Amino acid sequence: MAPDAWIAPTAVLSGQVRVGSGSCVLHGAVLTDDGGPVEAGANCVIMEHAVVRGTPRHPVRIGDHVLAGPHCYLTGCTIGDEVFIATGAMIFNGAQLGRASSVAIGAAVHIGCVVPPQTRIPIGWVAVGDPARLYPPGEADSIRAGLEEAGGFLPIVFGTDRAAPRPEQMRTALRRYARYLARTHQADKPAG
Repeated sequence: MAPDAWIAPTAVLSGQVRVGSGSCVLHGAVLTDDGGPVEAGANCVIMEHAVVRGTPRHPVRIGDHVLAGPHCYLTGCTIGDEVFIATGAMIFNGAQLGRASSVAIGAAVHIGCVVPPQTRIPIGWVAVGDPARLYPPGEADSIRAGLEEAGGFLPIVFGTDRAAPRPEQMRTALRRYARYLARTHQADKPAG
């Protein structure tokens, strides 16, 4: 952690987490190494109750001068410099946000999506694909098709067999994930 970074007393940094010079992590934010590191660059602000999660397949890399808004969720993604992520936005595994892009309130950048620099994702919209295609939330079939192109959520995030029936994929994913998280965090201790 950079000596001039500020971490709120109620924030949680767990595992291999690096916060760059001049950055702030505000109250209730959680930055956790769930098998993959989390790196935030210089002059970033990670706001209240944001969750930033690195995974074995997808570490989190946040560039410089990035704002991650309250209650946003970032897992296994790469965020370029000067990116704005609004309240409640979600960025998923393997996603990449180009420099000076923005994700509006409640919008989502789905698995494996590549957002070009300076792209604006509107309030509540969903970005899928490489390059990103943007859909309003009511276009569930198009969004689902884009996720399938990326390889499917459970296979990408949890390494399940894409050909297996969905119930089997869920059983496999959650059995692995629960065991993994228990092992990864068994040595965690309260701060202070």
